[in-house]
Amino acid sequence: MTEDLTFHALRQLKANPQLSQRQLAKALGISLGRTNYCLRALIERGWVKVEHFRSSKNKLAYAYLLTPEGIDTKARITARFLQRKRAEYDVLKVELEQLTAEAEAEGLIDQPANG
Repeated sequence: MTEDLTFHALRQLKANPQLSQRQLAKALGISLGRTNYCLRALIERGWVKVEHFRSSKNKLAYAYLLTPEGIDTKARITARFLQRKRAEYDVLKVELEQLTAEAEAEGLIDQPANG
């Protein structure tokens, strides 16, 4: 399981522990089978625990709760994710500035008005 998938899964489960596997799969954009595999891996690592809904009429309903270790892991992964995305943003920003300057020089787009 990739770190990005781990990050997104932990983030989704923290926000809504009562998601069904089908709902989680849809939120993550992956298959139900891969979602099941990911949940099992998170549970085996001790980052997520499973509880039955006590008052649920659907006895197959579960809550996927982050453990203290899962919360700590999510925090560390979030920090790395943010660092990586900021670096990607910085590279993209430079590329956009260069492309905009080239397009303006070639008359493909209007130059911004100075004001």
